[in-house]
Amino acid sequence: MSLPHAILTALVEKPSSGLELTRRFDRSIGYFWSATHQQIYRELGKLETEGFIRTLPSDQPARGQKKSYEVLPAGRAELARWTAASQDPRPHRDTLLLRMRAAAVVGTEGIEGDLRRHLDLHQRQLAEYEEIEKRDFPPGRDSSQDRLRHLVLRAGIDLETFWTQWLTRALEEFAELPGNERA
Repeated sequence: MSLPHAILTALVEKPSSGLELTRRFDRSIGYFWSATHQQIYRELGKLETEGFIRTLPSDQPARGQKKSYEVLPAGRAELARWTAASQDPRPHRDTLLLRMRAAAVVGTEGIEGDLRRHLDLHQRQLAEYEEIEKRDFPPGRDSSQDRLRHLVLRAGIDLETFWTQWLTRALEEFAELPGNERA
């Protein structure tokens, strides 16, 4: 049920078209909640049917014109209700960790290369988050909205820091496994 709430959040922040939402998901919300172009458009239709959003009036004919959406009071109330409700954390599922466990019983073929690839991906994501932090959260930006958005970004930075440290440790451990020692 979280994708509709992610869309409502984005639309409360700024009324947008489906294409603009897709781009915003790619640049911000998508770092922690991803959605395809089709999923976003499907949810926009559902949210409009449920009376949570509406298409903004346009001065031009609708045919071929991109629609922009805004959140209605019922949508804001739904978002507030969802935000206030408690939810249990979901168990973490990661195929790399499962593959590492499987490698313990069937062999480590291909794992080291994939660990290195994952490390590179996480290092790049960490660098991107740190650049966003430097650009978007300079000292003195401390409104409540900025502080909460910064906390979300910090979660991403902390998670990427965890993964880069864990993968570095995993590669060090991997190098010490019998048969994997480097000369």
